[in-house]
Amino acid sequence: MGNDYLTKKKPLSALLVFALPIIIGNLFQQTYTMVDSAVVGRFVGEQALAAVGASYSLTNIFICVAIGGGMGASVTVSRYFGGKSYGKMKTAISTACLSFLGISVLLGGVGLLFSRSIMVLLNTPADVLDMAVEYLDIYFYGLPFLFMYNVLSAMFNALGKSKIPLCFLIFSSLLNIALDFLLVTRFQMGVSGVAWATWIAQGISAVLSFAVLVWELKKLGCGKVKLYDPAELWRMTKIALPSILQQSTVSIGMMLVQSVVNGFGSEALAGFSAAMRIESICIVPMAGIGNAISSYTAQNIGAKKLDRVVQGYRAAQGMVVVCAAAICLVLELFHGPIISVFLGADGTAAAVSTGQGYLQFMGWFFCLIGFKMTVDGLLRGAGDMKMFTVANLVNLCIRVVVAVLFAPRFGIAMVWYAVPIGWFANWAISFAQYRTGKWRKKAVAAQP
Repeated sequence: MGNDYLTKKKPLSALLVFALPIIIGNLFQQTYTMVDSAVVGRFVGEQALAAVGASYSLTNIFICVAIGGGMGASVTVSRYFGGKSYGKMKTAISTACLSFLGISVLLGGVGLLFSRSIMVLLNTPADVLDMAVEYLDIYFYGLPFLFMYNVLSAMFNALGKSKIPLCFLIFSSLLNIALDFLLVTRFQMGVSGVAWATWIAQGISAVLSFAVLVWELKKLGCGKVKLYDPAELWRMTKIALPSILQQSTVSIGMMLVQSVVNGFGSEALAGFSAAMRIESICIVPMAGIGNAISSYTAQNIGAKKLDRVVQGYRAAQGMVVVCAAAICLVLELFHGPIISVFLGADGTAAAVSTGQGYLQFMGWFFCLIGFKMTVDGLLRGAGDMKMFTVANLVNLCIRVVVAVLFAPRFGIAMVWYAVPIGWFANWAISFAQYRTGKWRKKAVAAQP
């Protein structure tokens, strides 16, 4: 299959070929984070699971910064690739990699300085605070590898080579899982064991990914290439910043909401953390479809085929409906056994009821985030970022306000009741913007 299949194959076929490796790879990535939690929950204890969960909402923000930034950069790279401007494309890739390497070092240093203060500010239960900080510090040491790993994956996707990051994700996931069991069960390293496992696995994958990307780029002829171009950085930043916000909305909201959940104690936190791991897996297909339609849109805009963008969007919506129905069925039938994977037979009543309650409720609403991510992906690929940004801010505000105001009074369930409301509001705003057709003008104006 040629590298230009996103602009030539039938939209549904092209999106399936492109999205499936992304979805499978991200499922592997989420699987090892789930194994992290399951291993510490079963072999260290419920408090260790709560400690990892307390750190999760914060660490996920950094993951989203890396993914969102990579996606923003990949829109520019995809357009150059679709237009066969390989010299400019290589300059954009080099600029993106160097920029995010610098950002990751800066964020890692700041995180190490303030990790304990942040966890205290988030109202982390005292009985898990030290373990949460220990996990977080190791995570910050590996932040440059995490950023490069995700940004390089976005570059491969921009080139239509989504199978390459899939291979690295499978390798990284299997290595991470093996190290989890080795460091936690054999060497008794507790929560630090799962943190070091992730650090090592992502570090090796980042180095290998970089080597393969360089090799792939050498195959493409090109004109003049700059190592770093501020003009390209600005072009990518205009798309990357709203994209980072979109990717981070859920995680920022969950970090702010985390302080509310923490107030219900470590047992409820453990159940909530287990449910959040499952939710992150359920969102993977929707995020994969959204990422696919973003690159698909950008490449077809670069090739001046705007009518294919609409066809691809309709095909992506059908993919969302199928995935959402399957997720709903699994969660409604098996929420109990799924939660028991994390908490075991000895899980406390508060932890079990919290985890099961979350999954039972949320199972019905994943179509909303799928529709949201699909239309957001199209707008991002077209460079139509204004209402895209507003929509995601509204989503964030709804989740935080409802949780903060109503959970302390009416119970922890208010935390998850707000989620589908935020998703729906986000979709409604973005879809209304799509229907105006302004994205077509933005696409033409944003042509590099």
